[in-house]
Amino acid sequence: MAIPDFQTLMRPVLEYASAAPERRLRDTYAAMADRFELSEEERREMLPSGRALLMHNRVAWAVTHLKKAGMLNPVRRGVFAITERGKKALFEAPERITLQYLMRFDDFRDFRNKRNADFGRADGESDTRSGDLLTEDQTPEEKLATAWKTIRADLELEILEQVKEMSPAFFERLVLDVLISMGYGGERADAARAVGQSGDGGIDGIIDEDPLGLDIIYLQAKRWESIVGRPEIQKFAGALQGRRARKGVFITTSGFSKDALEYANMIETRIILIEGRRLARLMIDHGVGVSETSTYVIKQLDSDYFSED
Repeated sequence: MAIPDFQTLMRPVLEYASAAPERRLRDTYAAMADRFELSEEERREMLPSGRALLMHNRVAWAVTHLKKAGMLNPVRRGVFAITERGKKALFEAPERITLQYLMRFDDFRDFRNKRNADFGRADGESDTRSGDLLTEDQTPEEKLATAWKTIRADLELEILEQVKEMSPAFFERLVLDVLISMGYGGERADAARAVGQSGDGGIDGIIDEDPLGLDIIYLQAKRWESIVGRPEIQKFAGALQGRRARKGVFITTSGFSKDALEYANMIETRIILIEGRRLARLMIDHGVGVSETSTYVIKQLDSDYFSED
């Protein structure tokens, strides 16, 4: 079963709270995962930031919204209890409690209106924007992650289009810059001298695998629009065998055919195939051809600081 969104979780959380005088948030995580029969993989799925479990984040926000609507009462840190309003909602609310249902309560409307004002929206204006991927089913962390992924995907395409417009010589230098930024090749000047010197029809460059040059990697860089097929990979593999090389990297601005991918996985020589979108991602991750425009730091409450034990 897919991980439920935080609105879908609100009624089950209320029902769970109603079955005991009080509940601990950390127990609620496991109870909701069991309720929705999540697999071990789903229970371990992280937010894109990698800093919290996705299911935990959604349960926590379901609890937060129910507290703001007066349906749950915070007893103490990490512990809550259902209120009379919450018990009443279990009989009166629809099968799926949503933010729209919670808006009938004054204290929740005050919370939402204040939040909207803090984020520059008019009262009553929906968080859902036409044409983007932000929806009310997402927690704030998920909205931020979705926006980040959208911006990154657009940047990947922009980088790839720019790279395709550059000369083959520039592309070879770009490939070296990416590999050096990943820790290969030692000094930039040493790596640059390797480009185009092999004279081998299947090899465009040579780079050290480590700064000491204990092993070397052979490169092939193709600034192509068409898909790279198996013959090109076979040609590269043959050139590697002619040099008794064990490792190679084939990078293209396009992609690889199914036959090319299968062949690279089948042969004994280790050949890594990097297609255009992956190259763009590596450029972003390692700061090649991109620059930072904004940095947002997300902080959370430090519960240990407020402990008086």
